[in-house]
Amino acid sequence: MAVHARLETLERKHSALEEELHSALNHPSSDDVTISDIKRRKLRLKDEIERLRGEMALQ
Repeated sequence: MAVHARLETLERKHSALEEELHSALNHPSSDDVTISDIKRRKLRLKDEIERLRGEMALQ
């Protein structure tokens, strides 16, 4: 059950980063470094989500 809870948490964080990215892209004062950082964090979460889903499929 801990894996399911971790997966839900990561998915919520990923959604929050999606919203943050959307906001940054639509805000004229956002710089490329900030946008790249958000994308990088989002990708790390996506990789972790996929890893956990793979583990769940093996169980």
